[in-house]
Amino acid sequence: MKEQIISKCPMCRSKMLISEFRCSECGTAVSGDMEIPNVCLLPEDAYNFMLVFIKNRGNIREIEKELDISYPTVRSRLDNLLELMGFIPKSGKTEINEILDKLQSGEITAQEAEKMIRKIKE
Repeated sequence: MKEQIISKCPMCRSKMLISEFRCSECGTAVSGDMEIPNVCLLPEDAYNFMLVFIKNRGNIREIEKELDISYPTVRSRLDNLLELMGFIPKSGKTEINEILDKLQSGEITAQEAEKMIRKIKE
């Protein structure tokens, strides 16, 4: 289980920043105000789904098998992950679902689907 990063100030609820990275071996430090990457802010279930997705190279059938879930559930979790990562606004879900339908039916390749999804993000 990954440890959660505190992303909001406990006093005023403003966005927290990372201010320093330090090497545990030599003590070298890099400091400044750095934003916390979206991937570090994912809820545990979305983070774990992302790991399974990457491990299976986006092969939906393999993800279905590994997680013992249906195709629509995989799609829904992928949509949720894309939203949480800021890649698509909530309104882009319908377009993403259409692309995933075409991918599932074999009308397009995974690479074509990726290009189409990236265009939605722009």
